[in-house]
Amino acid sequence: MGKMNKKLRSIAIHLPQFHPISENDKWWGKGFTEWRNVAKARPLFEGHYQPHMPSDLGFYDLRLPEARQAQADLAKQYGIDGFCYYHYWFNGKRVLERPVNEILKCGEPDFPFMLCWANENWTRRWDGQENDVLLRQNYSSFDDEKHMEYLVEIFKDARYIRIDNKPVIAIYKSFLLPEPQKTADIWRAVAARHGLELYICNMAFSYAPNTKKEESFDAAIDFEPFGVRHPKDVFSEVADRTAARYIKQNFLQRFLRKLSLINPVQHGSTLYNTIEYEYCYSSLANLKDIGYKLFPAVTPGWDNTARKSTNPSLVLQGSTPEKFKTWVSKVVNDFEPYSREENLVFVNAWNEWAEGNHLEPCLKWGHAYLEAFKQGMQSAEHS
Repeated sequence: MGKMNKKLRSIAIHLPQFHPISENDKWWGKGFTEWRNVAKARPLFEGHYQPHMPSDLGFYDLRLPEARQAQADLAKQYGIDGFCYYHYWFNGKRVLERPVNEILKCGEPDFPFMLCWANENWTRRWDGQENDVLLRQNYSSFDDEKHMEYLVEIFKDARYIRIDNKPVIAIYKSFLLPEPQKTADIWRAVAARHGLELYICNMAFSYAPNTKKEESFDAAIDFEPFGVRHPKDVFSEVADRTAARYIKQNFLQRFLRKLSLINPVQHGSTLYNTIEYEYCYSSLANLKDIGYKLFPAVTPGWDNTARKSTNPSLVLQGSTPEKFKTWVSKVVNDFEPYSREENLVFVNAWNEWAEGNHLEPCLKWGHAYLEAFKQGMQSAEHS
């Protein structure tokens, strides 16, 4: 068995939220950015790592070119090949677009990038559901065409990430589209008028109605820690185990809870929404068994208590740089690129601070996760 390096391209998902906008001023208070949620987070149970506080880059503002350049420089240093920026479009209304607009306008940083259309509703619950909608997605053929007319100008940038000269565009939740095939067809037709072919991806979620690649798309991107390579009952299994632990708690704990000396919401959320970090990567199915083109992904962690306080969707417990390196190594050794340029590996995420999944350095770990990622990627080999 020989050993050689695979040529893989690592793409870190990037949240361009860290600058004030008028909408957030109106909804959440003057000067709001995600940093406000990050800074106010507190540990909810023993061993809970909160708050996540930035170190090297500080509480940056993405309106500043120095901040955007510092992110790219750090990413390059540790082997990240590009950013995938979330792109927000609501029937022609764009929000959080300034960082990408500035990158396009000034030509800096000289760092590859692509877009992922974050096509959820914006709501007060931060989850895209129908409760108290702040900005709503209204899908139509007319909007699909208008949207792609806007995007093609971005695709023409020399730094834009391509596969076989086709700009790569991702859709966060394609299952929300009423007619994904029709959207893809319209997008391709508009791009063709501009002399472009597209490479369209959808994010693949284990909990979503559609858990595979859309037929009209070119590939899917696994979205960890909610990816499709886990057993279908991965989260229900964990819920059963934590429920069993809850039942076995001793009399004193139950007595204190009845007296409201233990917050039942907080206590309940830590029991029913907590998964051990290594469980996520130890349960992965092999990519070759998936049956369609799926670009793999990893995550350094997940904990959205900064956003959702006592009712998080999930807390991954016990993440360490060494465990993250194990996950990265496992993924890249399992991944055989589908072609020379269909070789993307995604990281969720570069800077999702309020969801506890960030490669950017924090006060607790410094550069350790970045170094772990770099070493894990270097372990890629095939026989």
